[in-house]
Amino acid sequence: MFITPSVVSLNAPERPLKSAKNKSTLPGSSVQPRAATAIVYCEANFGEIDGKTANGLIRRSEKYKILSVIDSKKAGLDTGMVLDNKPNAIPICRDLADSLAQAGSVPDFFIFGMAPSSGMLSKHERGLMLEAMSHGMNIVNGLHEFLNDDPVFAAACLASKVEIIDVRKPRDKKDLNMFSGRIAEVTCPVIAVLGTDCAIGKRTTANIITSALNEAGIKTVMIGTGQTGLMQGGRYGVALDAVPSQFCAGELEATVVKAFEIESPDVIVVEGQGALSHPAFSTTSFILRGCCPNGVVLQHAPRRSERCDFEKMPMPTPASEINLIETFSDTKIIGLTINHENMSDAEVSAAITRYEQELKIPVTDALTRPSERLVEMVFAAFPLLKGKQAANA
Repeated sequence: MFITPSVVSLNAPERPLKSAKNKSTLPGSSVQPRAATAIVYCEANFGEIDGKTANGLIRRSEKYKILSVIDSKKAGLDTGMVLDNKPNAIPICRDLADSLAQAGSVPDFFIFGMAPSSGMLSKHERGLMLEAMSHGMNIVNGLHEFLNDDPVFAAACLASKVEIIDVRKPRDKKDLNMFSGRIAEVTCPVIAVLGTDCAIGKRTTANIITSALNEAGIKTVMIGTGQTGLMQGGRYGVALDAVPSQFCAGELEATVVKAFEIESPDVIVVEGQGALSHPAFSTTSFILRGCCPNGVVLQHAPRRSERCDFEKMPMPTPASEINLIETFSDTKIIGLTINHENMSDAEVSAAITRYEQELKIPVTDALTRPSERLVEMVFAAFPLLKGKQAANA
């Protein structure tokens, strides 16, 4: 089903939010909607694993104009340099006061940009978000803790005339979808980007594959399955880890079917979550069942020896994860993508060569190697797309 992040309005904000009602409705009007401005809170975690929401918003945000990131440990640095060694003129600020001074005026949104394993706010973070609301900023919350259900935050919404967007909050159970089998109606290739661990770059790679295919003339739509993709402005998606397990496969199936019906794409790319082999996460199994992918791109971090947040749990090999995925689901691995954390460029090249020889599939790094390699990876698995490319030219 076509889903956008849930918004529970307790009072209308004084400034218009970025939505359809913020656009000019006059025929022939040349007035463009103003992008919603935002600062992102990511204390001590920007560029790190738990800062993946902030990292993702800096790399891509269609929904918000990011003005700064709050992280006192990296204050004064450029966010682009921290992430990709490429300046982007979005500064890292010491605290909220510093961010407001940098902005020059009150931004529209304060975004909580971390994804801690607890999914909950600390006492300090609660106070900071309430302070941001007192300045007149709306809140974007991607945690499992729904702030609209908190009486203190509800009262703050009324007092400051702002809104809270609880991105992960699912719809009422009566409105959720069970799996129906309609995924069989989707006739274009569906590619899932899965991984050998959580917080390993699946969403980033899915975004790059989607953009690369579109630039190559292959109409491609991405389906988000986590809170960050929804915050970035993805049109189709559902935060699966907040949906009751009985409905996960059905919610994803309905989202994919809706995207196929509305967009008539040549390819659908589905963002992965967690890892099929990871005992702490079950989302990958629902993704494989719900979208029934024709192919899978697997993301792996060669230098990561233990699972993220699980120091006593060793990482699986790509070969073992591939075997598990292809045994669990009627699909095939069409390529491997490298997360180059803690690797030199030479080490990335060596890993690409080694894994191609070992696995007999295309291998690349979505961030440091040409995006054309991702297109070639997809074309090798689905050669009929070359005809689509010619027809769309």
